[in-house]
Amino acid sequence: MAHIRGGQDRGYQWYLDGKLMKKQNTFSDFARAAEALVEQKFAAPKQIVIEGRSAGGLLVGAVMNQRPELFAGVIGGVAFVDVINTISDAELPLTPPEWTEWGDPIKSKEAFDYMMAYSPYDQVGTKAYPPLFAQTALSDSQVTYWEPTKWVAKLREHSPDAGPFLLNVNMTAGHGGASGRFDRLKEVADSHAFALWCVGKA
Repeated sequence: MAHIRGGQDRGYQWYLDGKLMKKQNTFSDFARAAEALVEQKFAAPKQIVIEGRSAGGLLVGAVMNQRPELFAGVIGGVAFVDVINTISDAELPLTPPEWTEWGDPIKSKEAFDYMMAYSPYDQVGTKAYPPLFAQTALSDSQVTYWEPTKWVAKLREHSPDAGPFLLNVNMTAGHGGASGRFDRLKEVADSHAFALWCVGKA
């Protein structure tokens, strides 16, 4: 398991070294962990599929922009990818408490510029992106469904020869995904099937 900076697995300072104006450390550590898997022969080049949900979706989205050549596929579940618009909207109930984690782009130009530099949606370009499977939910009150929807649309517009960029919208779920044992397992099966397809196993 990769204990990237931003988590507390290696102590509180490890967490501090991956937040606010040090958030890039999180993305750099994650990419370095993928490189190490290949170097140590735990994985083959272009045979790694990454997955992240919510703020973890920001992680995989940022790394997908910064190091697209490392990965065979990306799974972003209810992914927090439209960073600037969301964190700049003080009317959203979860935004003000998040300023201590990411920064306040309303009051600080430095925070705005720093967040813009890694925001997955804002940094989409014309690149050789790996395939993406984005999952969202219509009733998600924490990461609204239009974030992943806009993300996928922008990827399709700017990199039509890459991908494919797939979007699944659960019309009855919230941030936690499908409820009920079998509905939840179906979502997991979709992700696993996509990952296997990305590495040529399905």
